[in-house]
Amino acid sequence: MCGITGIIELDGSPVSPVVLKKMTDAIAHRGPDCEGHWIECNVGLGHRRLSIIDLSPAGHQPMISADHRYVLSYNGEIYNFRELRSELEAKGYWFRSKTDSEVVLYALAQWGADALLKFNGMFALAFWDRKEKTLFLARDRYGIKPLYYSQQGNTFAFGSEQKAILARPEFKRKLNKPALLEYFTFQNIFTDQTLLEDIHLLPAGHHATLNLNNLKPNNLKLKTYYDYRFRELDHPVDKREYLEELDCLFRQAVNRQLVSDVEVGAYLSGGMDSGSITAIAAQSFPNLKTFTCGFDLSSASGIELSFDERTKAEAMSARFKTEHYEMVLKAGDMERCLPKLAWHLEEPRVGQSYPNYYVAQLASKFVKVVLSGSGGDELFGGYPWRYYRAVINQDFEHYIDQYYLYWQRLVDNRYLKQIFAPVWSEVQHVWTRDIFRDVFATHDNALECPEDYINHSLYFEAKTFLHGLFVVEDKLSMAHSLETRVPFMDNDLVDFAMSCPINLKLNNLTLNNLVRINENEPGDKQSQFFQKTNDGKQILRDMMTRYIPEDITKAEKQGFSSPDASWFKGESIEFVRRTLLDSHAQIYDVMDRKVVRSLIEQHLGGKQNRRLLIWSLLNVEAWMKDCL
Repeated sequence: MCGITGIIELDGSPVSPVVLKKMTDAIAHRGPDCEGHWIECNVGLGHRRLSIIDLSPAGHQPMISADHRYVLSYNGEIYNFRELRSELEAKGYWFRSKTDSEVVLYALAQWGADALLKFNGMFALAFWDRKEKTLFLARDRYGIKPLYYSQQGNTFAFGSEQKAILARPEFKRKLNKPALLEYFTFQNIFTDQTLLEDIHLLPAGHHATLNLNNLKPNNLKLKTYYDYRFRELDHPVDKREYLEELDCLFRQAVNRQLVSDVEVGAYLSGGMDSGSITAIAAQSFPNLKTFTCGFDLSSASGIELSFDERTKAEAMSARFKTEHYEMVLKAGDMERCLPKLAWHLEEPRVGQSYPNYYVAQLASKFVKVVLSGSGGDELFGGYPWRYYRAVINQDFEHYIDQYYLYWQRLVDNRYLKQIFAPVWSEVQHVWTRDIFRDVFATHDNALECPEDYINHSLYFEAKTFLHGLFVVEDKLSMAHSLETRVPFMDNDLVDFAMSCPINLKLNNLTLNNLVRINENEPGDKQSQFFQKTNDGKQILRDMMTRYIPEDITKAEKQGFSSPDASWFKGESIEFVRRTLLDSHAQIYDVMDRKVVRSLIEQHLGGKQNRRLLIWSLLNVEAWMKDCL
């Protein structure tokens, strides 16, 4: 795991070594072990290395091919690199290191863009062809690793994080107001936009090519090489066969991702996803180190009193004989970390992410690599209360109308114009329903039955919600020079999940009185729904009883959430008031202070739970102070 960056002067002027060094310095936290730079005239590539596989200097990047034609700056892990290496050796390639980086270099030299479909792993990369004068950028299938790019004037720049691009002294920072409107609708950004104008996020499953021999406007050519495809199969379903196949693929996925020349640990939440991953990993690593984040609940109330997962995690640790570490967060910990968190996160995304920041900090004190359970819910139907809201529809447009209303997580359309009144003339052209609809632009499955609509919803969640989680996880783990791996996103396991019949994931497609869950309420929605309906991720629950006790697979699995609903009204209330009710707060350059204050007071007065909105306002305010 590393950080990459680079710069191309499109007018042919030479790249400044000083500027390129500033760009790599800006992402030094991603790779504290080594740095490298390669410059040739108007092209420069930079790299920061976090040594995971082959710790020797042979893994230094940017890496140059033996014939000196190709230069690679790469961030990620390819778990099947040994198989690909054997395939390339049979074609006559010779390797001087044991890294996956060198395999990526020669795979791209041999197969070009087709190599991306051979990679089973996570990556963001830049590949320069000196002969053809083309830059090739690519991002993994699922968007686990981020890659940003920008063009201002005659300078094209890219990086694992926006701060690498911002390190260029000439870069002009300007708030992207349409993207801010998008964020405050969905608590996420579905498009390739960021909160800064002229910086874009390369979409997951895409590659981009910049040809310096043909410099025309919009010369960067983006192409999709992979997309999710959730579907129902036509043949009869044998649940026992599916269970055996899932068991085999799950074990294979975890074991694949244990490849490392440094110590590997695991997050252990006390729930079934992280617990099952830990169960498999512990078989290979005696005394596996595991990590849990708990919460001080002395000022919590109601459902928040069950948020602390430490007791369950400790029981799992004892069962699998792990070396277990915990930390406890208190109300003031959010306030303490917010400036650093906003700087590392760069743009807020889904959920309240500061617990992730702290647990990554804890893990980084002991290991360089940690396994995470992310992806299981999105692939196997862990949010049925969402899907069932749009399971019966007249047609696609009717489905969009129903599901779009649900996914207005922060502010619904009634308030948008009021909140953004100071800049409404600049954002009124943004139609967030169209942004929502465009997520499905390439997903052309027939919509003939409830299962088809649920597969549509699973596609949406993977493309948006899961992608947002990956962006957050990457930034906050790499803030502490920690590599996070996600076994559920193994290619073979993802392929299985997408073709797994809906009736093996969900039990209650014919429910007449569907349980309604308020996403804005604190607590674990999955647990509340499962308690009342015995539904969600059923095949995964059944398989995981082989590794963890049944009382875990059927228990109330707590989500990774802090008791902020109470904290915002209690111990953190002065921080909220001091930050968000200050007339000089920067958010009021684009938002109406009176409207925002009324929404905040609804929460502080106990009239309506707006914890997600308050967190987002705090995060954006901290970001604006640092980045604008």
